[in-house]
Amino acid sequence: MAKEDAELIQQLEDEGDIAADYLEELLDIVGLGGEFEIDVERDRATVEIIDEEEDRELRRLVGRDGEVLDALQELTRLAVHAKTGNRSRLMLDIAGHRKSQRLRLAAIAEEGVTRVQATGEPVKLSPMNPFERKVCHDVAAAAGLVSDSEGREPNRYVVIHPERLEDVAEQAEETLAAEDFSEAAEE
Repeated sequence: MAKEDAELIQQLEDEGDIAADYLEELLDIVGLGGEFEIDVERDRATVEIIDEEEDRELRRLVGRDGEVLDALQELTRLAVHAKTGNRSRLMLDIAGHRKSQRLRLAAIAEEGVTRVQATGEPVKLSPMNPFERKVCHDVAAAAGLVSDSEGREPNRYVVIHPERLEDVAEQAEETLAAEDFSEAAEE
């Protein structure tokens, strides 16, 4: 198991290196600079381009509502795939955009969790993109609550439910045990 973990970490670090090389070439082409920080977080490679001079030029690569950043992330994932043959889940951040976005989204999700705990009723959050929904699901799970995504893109949204994760897990185990028992009885 430890060997597999070490191999996965090495693979993700390699993805980060490939991504950073690709992005560095891209920045050179458009005449921008920045420092690269490569890491592995939650089973995915992360690359952050840090705006060392705070000159706002690099922030243009974020675009309105992160649209340019999302496109660059997809292009970078494709570049990694082309080099490795493996699908990449790499996360790209530029000038701290995603970091500040995570903080804002966590606050929204925490407010939803508080309302669910106070009322015992499900709470629907505003429509969000997949990255934003993932942050909200993580906050709900950390609070021990169940959440899911509903609706269709681009209007998918998170619903935080009053059910606790541990209760749902127990119910699932009981259902599986009952199914196993009924299958055994049929044989």
